This record gives sequence, structure tokens and C-alpha cells, in this order.
Amino acid sequence: MQPQKLELIKREDYREDYANSVQLRASLWDFFLLFGKADQRSAEEVQIENFQGVYLSPQQAKALLNLLRQNVQQYEQAFGEIRLEPQGEAGPLGQPPVN
Repeated sequence: MQPQKLELIKREDYREDYANSVQLRASLWDFFLLFGKADQRSAEEVQIENFQGVYLSPQQAKALLNLLRQNVQQYEQAFGEIRLEPQGEAGPLGQPPVN
């Protein structure tokens, strides 16, 4: 069986951005990822500017999980372990979960 031809096309409204905040909401039908930029204004205040929400089917969420796992493992093999700061119940940078 020959591989299918895959053509990647960027829509007119396509954009790229940097996110250091990702919040997640899951339901029976989909996963919702909310991307934003977190800015720690002071020791007590973090402001998150959300700029993009993306819905994924459970199948695509699992495919993304596998892809991220593989790429993080390759990154760590090349550059060393990625260490995460301890996180409280509120999540990184005090972010509450998306409801």
C-alpha cells in the first residue's frame, strides 16, 4: 500500500504564538485546550492572557499525547531531564483548572 499524499495548507487566519500557560477541560466528547501567556506581576499576582482555544477529539488528544511523549523523550536524551517546579492543587503559576 502506497502512502497517501499529504498537503499542508495554512488558512488565511493562521497564526503562531508562544504559550507558557495551557489549561485543560475534558468532557465525554472532547478535550479543550486553552493556550495563554502567563505574566507573574508580583509574588502574589499572576495574569494570564488567553489567546486560543482548541478542541480535540479523544482520539486526537491521545495521538497528541503519544507524539509529545516521544518528542519529550528525544529532547531529554539530547539535552537532559526537563525539571518541573512543584505544583500545588491550583496548578502551575496558581492557575485554576478551566471549568
